[in-house]
Amino acid sequence: MNLPPFHLAFPVDDLSAARAFYGELLGCAEGRSSNEWIDFDFHGHQIVAHLSAHAGDRASNAVDGHDVPVPHFGLVLEMEDWRALAEKLTKADTHFVIEPTVRFAGKPGEQATMFLRDPAGNALEFKAFADRDQLFAK
Repeated sequence: MNLPPFHLAFPVDDLSAARAFYGELLGCAEGRSSNEWIDFDFHGHQIVAHLSAHAGDRASNAVDGHDVPVPHFGLVLEMEDWRALAEKLTKADTHFVIEPTVRFAGKPGEQATMFLRDPAGNALEFKAFADRDQLFAK
């Protein structure tokens, strides 16, 4: 199934830091912007960083031995792209909430995953599957 791009708006407390993180570090092209928000091309999806004093929730849930931050958003990448991003972020001395790892090893839904926070504290997850058909496996 070929789904249309999604749109996600989220709070940030510093637009310059958002530009550096999403634009420079993650390589997301910038679209429209104002003094209060910035559109980014998040691998073909539109994400919008809105200036707000209320950014970066810090709750978590236990998943396969890790404290997964909630809420979070991110992408399911091809394994090669996930590995390249993990290497780029590691070389940039990124602080990971959950270091690049494989979760559910040997079980349905086995996946490579990593979690990090943007400068405003918003949690992002990037994951990949050796077998993309395992995305919703039980």
